[in-house]
Amino acid sequence: MKIKRALISVSDKTGLIEFARELSKMGVEIISTGGTASLLKKEGIPSVEISKFTGSPEIMDGRVKTLHPKVHGGLLYLRDNPDHLRQAKENGIEPIDLVVVNLYPFEATVAKPDVTLEEAIENIDIGGPSMLRSAAKNYRSVTVIVDPTDYKDVLENLIANDGATTLKMRERLAIKVFVTTSKYDGAIANFFNREQETTCSFSLSLPCAARLRYGENPHQRATLYGDFDDHFQKLHGKELSFNNILDISAASHLIDEFPEPTVAILKHTNPCGVGSDADLKKAWDKAFATDKQAPFGGIIICNRPLTGELARAISEIFSEVIIAPEFESDARVLLQKKKNLRLMRHLSSPKASDEFDSDIRSVIGGLLVQDCDVKNPKELEELEKKVVTSRPPTQTEMKAMLFGWRVVKHVKSNAIVYAAKDRTLGIGAGQMSRVDASRIAIWKAKDAGLSLVGSVVASDAFFPFADGLIAAAEAGATAAIQPGGSMRDPEVIAAANERKIAMAFTGIRHFRH
Repeated sequence: MKIKRALISVSDKTGLIEFARELSKMGVEIISTGGTASLLKKEGIPSVEISKFTGSPEIMDGRVKTLHPKVHGGLLYLRDNPDHLRQAKENGIEPIDLVVVNLYPFEATVAKPDVTLEEAIENIDIGGPSMLRSAAKNYRSVTVIVDPTDYKDVLENLIANDGATTLKMRERLAIKVFVTTSKYDGAIANFFNREQETTCSFSLSLPCAARLRYGENPHQRATLYGDFDDHFQKLHGKELSFNNILDISAASHLIDEFPEPTVAILKHTNPCGVGSDADLKKAWDKAFATDKQAPFGGIIICNRPLTGELARAISEIFSEVIIAPEFESDARVLLQKKKNLRLMRHLSSPKASDEFDSDIRSVIGGLLVQDCDVKNPKELEELEKKVVTSRPPTQTEMKAMLFGWRVVKHVKSNAIVYAAKDRTLGIGAGQMSRVDASRIAIWKAKDAGLSLVGSVVASDAFFPFADGLIAAAEAGATAAIQPGGSMRDPEVIAAANERKIAMAFTGIRHFRH
């Protein structure tokens, strides 16, 4: 059947005018609400306001406008059911063939740092999801659009089918509705879970993004869910693996710590080396010098367009993935000669994915859900006021403290990083004792031919005993940055003072299990 009547009520007006104008040219009657009706009227597109269509006014500040039998009856009645047709006629219910609805921006609202509970509640859409679900349930007869990016496809489908849409198109759009409303309800539930002191369930609904060849190992099945492709674009190379995706995500979070031009190398989600310099090639040299063995088969990421000079340096070793916001043409030509190398364009910061402000781990019988360990803007503010030793750090040591702290946050615990102001010098990851992590970092630096004299040591958690700090001092470190909070902090501070080490306590721990 041709689409004769459409109901349009959208929060996001992107592309709406062009779409509505084309519908009007096709002779489709448009029903609209509130701000949508005002916009259509302003643009000279004929529409019938919802209150006139239903015979009932919009009431309670617009909270009740589409919750009406003429709306839901017009969406839900079965066009091939004689009894439904009779009841529709008796009750003055006319068919609605197309619904265009997107929802109040609840997720964007609650992402604001100063959002109030009242503001969040007012942005819970009721009529929108109700109309979407009614239309999607009756997709055999009703076309439903929840995403403005589908306007073009629907118009092309209408033109190709003499003003009607295909069942395949309606099915696809209906599935998208149920995914969207499920996700929307989950976001609301998760917000209240965080804000209200009550026990409730955790909900998450994500679209399937890709079936992966296998998981961490070939005998494990794996699937990618969510909007990963909105953040990364593969420009070249083989299909991404489960482990590639884990590494890419870890690399993105690490590089997001650095505003200055920076190159980082990761292996198994752990940083192998990080370097900063206005010249990306020099930044690479600093990162690579930290550990020249571990980067084989690793992940390389930079936060500036990747240059031809850097590409030539990188191409000398085997890498699984290279990530950058852009690749200069000569760099891309060179790197694309390696058929197995994946080149990924980094499209957005991890902060752009508001949905993933939770870190989710599977455990026996359920899930653990926590806030992501994102940047804390107060964590490194006025670091000089957090110095706990007799000797304050020099400006150079202070810069090295900040650099090391940004990196150690992304190293598996127990984690120790030796750093200069613009580079890592030694990294110890994933050890059962902190002193062992320090020993490994010292050994790695020595193996790389790097001196730790004058370096800064960063620890993701407090030194439980003075031995870790003493080992760092004996290796040549002159300053330390750590969270503090141990019952033996006075002993550690005394050991630092005895060795004239400057030390600051951030007050924030960064365990990564």
